[in-house]
Amino acid sequence: MKRNILVELLTFWKSWHFRPPVNLVAKMKSCLPWKSTGVFATARRQDEEIEMARMAIQFELEDLNMRPDPEPLLTEMIHEAAYRGNTVGLHRFCPTENIVKIDREMLHSYLRNYYTPERMVLAGVGVEHDALVECARKHLVGIRSAWGSQTAVDVDRSVAQYTGGVIKLERDMSNVSPGPAPFPELTHIMIGLESCSFLEGDFIPFAVLNMMMGGGGSFSAGGPGKGMFTRLYLNVLNRHHWMYNATAYHHSYEDTGLLCIHASADPRQVREMVEIITKEFLSMAGTVDVVELERAKTQLMSMLMMNLESRPVIFEDVGRQVLATRSRKLPHELCALIRDVKPADVRRVSSKMLRGKPAVAALGDLADLPSYEDIQAALSSRDGRLPRTYRLFR
Repeated sequence: MKRNILVELLTFWKSWHFRPPVNLVAKMKSCLPWKSTGVFATARRQDEEIEMARMAIQFELEDLNMRPDPEPLLTEMIHEAAYRGNTVGLHRFCPTENIVKIDREMLHSYLRNYYTPERMVLAGVGVEHDALVECARKHLVGIRSAWGSQTAVDVDRSVAQYTGGVIKLERDMSNVSPGPAPFPELTHIMIGLESCSFLEGDFIPFAVLNMMMGGGGSFSAGGPGKGMFTRLYLNVLNRHHWMYNATAYHHSYEDTGLLCIHASADPRQVREMVEIITKEFLSMAGTVDVVELERAKTQLMSMLMMNLESRPVIFEDVGRQVLATRSRKLPHELCALIRDVKPADVRRVSSKMLRGKPAVAALGDLADLPSYEDIQAALSSRDGRLPRTYRLFR
């Protein structure tokens, strides 16, 4: 699931619940809540920290609407379009008027319902297993939490329901980045289709497909690993100089997934840009060159191994995998699964994906945006072309 406003507030409010760690035992102790005397002694400080957290969240929401990069907002919109009114389609960013309604009692309620033992994983990297278990017994078992010992209510266990649809936000993007060299006015489009969850066997082929599509901005310094030979660079950015961005993203969750392409261009060329993206979606189910597939698999394995050179990333990987699947696949197991992906696997998952309804998010000047029905028709056609429209006057 996506992070929500309560999690953001708790991130800023963490100084009440955690002390600075020194060693392993100290780290274990730092995860324990303060005793009741400490709670009473710092009640005023807690209220001040909550107010500071509210101000920080308010600033982040204001900054979200002013930044030149609209990717966080588009990601929110594409999820809302794809899963309308349920699970990952619900708002991640809190409405401004709701920030003041979140108080200490609501935070405690959130912690009481979601920070429960069956929803937690204790992970350790670079520590002996027996020592970690002993510290857990000593410092975590039988401890009363700061948010009370009331029984947690049943949390929402809804399964994501993919709906497809469109979310549009008309906005003047001409003054997003004022200055001596202002950012050009762009219209941003994101088109997505349902993929699969990370628990399914097709997750690895989808990850390879996402790497094969690649993409990025219209300018790159180049060099190894920059994805300059991915499809969205070769077929889109190298051939259409007026496009500023074409990037593939893959969002995968426990019960669903979403593969999408983000593109941006001048508002007068929105229709042509959408048609280029629909053609790229159709080409996923076409011929897959062995060389480009091997390059995508090698790049995916390289990124995996490079990220796992960092201990904090290993720590997070252990926790996330065990929390989601109750086990952990080692790097060499994941690399073996990546190597086993064949061109037929990519074509199969792409064909299955293209049978679903699209999700569309659009931001900026949308006067020339094709209708949702036209985009759906293009993705259902053989060549990805939008239905022709004829106008007597422009």
